[in-house]
Order: sequence, then C-alpha cells, then structure tokens
Amino acid sequence: MDQIANFLTRAVANIIPGKAELEKVLRTDKKLNVYLGIDPTATRIHLGHAVPLHKLQQLVDLGHHVTFLIGDYTALIGDTSDKDGERPVLTSEQIEANFITYQTQASKILDFSKVKVVHNSDWLKDFGYAEIIQIGRQFSLNDFISRELIKKRLDAGTSISIPEVLYPIAQGYDSYYMDTDLQIGGTDQTFNMQAGRTLQKRLRNKESFVLTTPFLTGTDGRKMSKSWGNAIWLDDSPNDIYGKVMSIRDDLITEYFTLATNITDIPTSDNPMQLKKQLAHTIVSELCGSAAAAAAQTHFESTFQQGQAPTDIPTMAVTATNIIDVLVETKLASSKSDARRLIDQGGVKVNDKKISDLEFRVSSLDLIQVGPLRFLRIK
Repeated sequence: MDQIANFLTRAVANIIPGKAELEKVLRTDKKLNVYLGIDPTATRIHLGHAVPLHKLQQLVDLGHHVTFLIGDYTALIGDTSDKDGERPVLTSEQIEANFITYQTQASKILDFSKVKVVHNSDWLKDFGYAEIIQIGRQFSLNDFISRELIKKRLDAGTSISIPEVLYPIAQGYDSYYMDTDLQIGGTDQTFNMQAGRTLQKRLRNKESFVLTTPFLTGTDGRKMSKSWGNAIWLDDSPNDIYGKVMSIRDDLITEYFTLATNITDIPTSDNPMQLKKQLAHTIVSELCGSAAAAAAQTHFESTFQQGQAPTDIPTMAVTATNIIDVLVETKLASSKSDARRLIDQGGVKVNDKKISDLEFRVSSLDLIQVGPLRFLRIK
C-alpha cells in the first residue's frame, strides 16, 4: 500500500464528499492547503487527540501545505459540538496559558518545522457586523437546530445561546480565509468543517474536502476523555504510558496499533500479552524514544509481572483522611465520582488490600495503589 492509499484508509471515519474524489486530487501534482484547528481549552493532549495529528503528519510527509490553527478567538465562544451544554467562556489569558505546553506535546507527533502555525484572532478580531451578516446568509438556522445534541437540549428546554450558533460560522470562515482544500478533524467536528466547505463552494465555487478521524477507546472501554480518567496523556511518564497501554482490553490492540502508532504492518499473534507488549513498546518509543521504551518495558516486567514493588513510589502529605477525598486531593482520581467508580470497580488498594468501603480512612504511611500502575505513599 502506498502513502496515499494508507492516508485514505487508515484511521479514517469519513471523507466528504468522497474517498475517490480526494484520491483523484491527491494523485496529481497539486499541493493542497490543509489545516487542523484546535481550541486551546485544556493544557494536555491525550492519545486520542493525537489521531488527527498523525493524519496531519502524513500530509506533511506527502509535501502538502499544512497549517496548524490555534482557535484563540473561537475559544472565546466555546464549541459545543460534543457537549450537552455550553462550554465555559475562557479569557484571552487562560487561552494563552493553555497553549504554552500544547505545541510541546503535539511536537511528539507533528513536525512543526514543516508546519505553519496561525491564530484565528488575526482575522476574526476585526470581523465586523456587516461581514457576519454576509457570511451568515450562506447558512440556515434549520441546519444548526437539527443537530442531535442541539435537538436534545431544545427538547429539554435548555437555552441555546446565539454565540453557539455563530461558532460553526466562525470556524467555516477560518477555512474560507485560508482557502483550504482539505480540513482534518474528529467526527464531532463534521458539522463545523462542513461550514467551511459551504463557504468555499458558494463564495469561491471551489470544491474542498473534509476528512474525519474516529475516536480512540480509553483504558476503561469508553471514548478516551479527560473527564473520565481513562486517558493516556502524551506528557505521561514512559512507565505510565507503557503500563496504561498494557491495561487495555485485548480486543482493542488492533485499534490502538491503527490509530495510535505509525507502524506500517499491523502485527497479529495468538499471544495477546506479547502483542500488547509490542504495542506498548511502539507507542512509548514513538513518543519518548527507544531507550525510554526499553526501560519502561523492563519496569513493567519487574514490577507488575514479577510482583516486585516499585522502587520509586512518590510520597505526599494530605489534609483529607476519607479515601475518596484523598484520591481526589492526590489526583489519583479526577473527581469524587471518578474515585467512587474506581473503588466500586475494585481498582483501589491500600496496603495491598482491595478497598470497597467508601468511608475508609487513610492513615500516615499507608500505601495507596490505583489500578496496576499508580502508587502513592501517604506521609
């Protein structure tokens, strides 16, 4: 399979208007204007976010003009494409702070020396009322309110703000302003990216394309999400990345090889443990280097397969004593509900004994273990 065929088939959920049409263009000498946009609403990138970054890097390798767009202006509105309610509105200072570490993490996937980085505030901040009306005439409100999540909120009597309606228009204008040939994004961004196609077609009479990527399943079998504590973060330690990959279900191995690595030939084996070790080693190697991957594998084998206690357990003083509060305070759980879920699923041990009592009290020098990977000793 050549590079173009691989790009069109691997880690692809949908291509609009179609795969054959995009392939025809890709097999010409034309260099496409391609972009991926992100709103810097958080400071960390997980392995699921990396899926479209891998696609972008493939286009870099094919020699196309790739732009990485920082939606610092659209982040002031807040995208609700995959949310049941409005997102909190961020300040410019929060947005800038969030992006400080974002590019460093994305650089593990994307070669920024060959990518143009832009901020959509450069053109949207001067967008006047007349321009908003002109661009808004190209869209129908019916299209917006027919979206599943929007219909759900309307049926529940939840308010829909005007800025939410304007968000797809603003993102569509990004694509139009940059004269984009191809947009890359997750499936939740389909509606917003279609707005770009609409403007290109109606205002330039130009056909453009949308390629969407699927969601990566998290370590607990649900969609990978920062809210559910099931993410593998790009800035996790090599040991944590390796161990988290080893904790996924066996039936997810092929999905992870396909979506989360660059390996050309997806391996198969009758031995899931060995296959998962190869997967974990590959992911850590691609993110952190081969030496870190080898060390992480040694750590996993000695600590978790041979039953040895880790030698580098961190210690922390806490103010809480209730196990739920302690898990949240030490960031072993992302929230109280996450802590309860971990305990209910048998994923929390204190001094090597599984905890089921939600009122359990933690004492000084207790060793807390969450899952097979995370250890903490209370001072």
